[in-house]
Amino acid sequence: MTACKNYGRATALGLALRPEADADVPFLGALYASTRIDELAVTSWNEAQKAAFLDMQFQAQRAHYRRHYPEADWLVVEHGAQRIGRLYLERWPSQHRVIDIAFRPERCGKGFGTALLNDLIDEAATVGKAVSIHVEKNNPARRLYLRLGFEVAEDKGVYDLMARPAAPSVRDGEAPQLKTAS
Repeated sequence: MTACKNYGRATALGLALRPEADADVPFLGALYASTRIDELAVTSWNEAQKAAFLDMQFQAQRAHYRRHYPEADWLVVEHGAQRIGRLYLERWPSQHRVIDIAFRPERCGKGFGTALLNDLIDEAATVGKAVSIHVEKNNPARRLYLRLGFEVAEDKGVYDLMARPAAPSVRDGEAPQLKTAS
């Protein structure tokens, strides 16, 4: 496990990032399932059907990500000795694309996502790049992205492409104040 390189906020919270390994796939599948459990609660499927569906969807997402983001960093987020999340990131010439960021449900709301995103925003700002992410319209994390200065760049139906323009680095989770016409 290594500290988050140049990710001061994440490191201060005890987070570490490392490349995912084959041994992480069961954890990553369970993490994916934990992000979809609420939407499956309304189905009449039994637990075996839900598990099969979630595994199929996880495998499809995994294949899609690797096909469309061949240069990405596939990272496992650890806190202490425990795997608590994932961060998938691809750095493009114009922007840093957060492909996915997810945490185990019991680890949400503890500031980990805010710390990682602020560190990513700072990293991108040092090279004059924006940060972008696709977000489902009903995702509670939308509030966090908006608070950090992300804006809807494009409506993609179920998802919005949200982007935070290249700007000076942020501090303490606050987006920079935008100048408005007087």
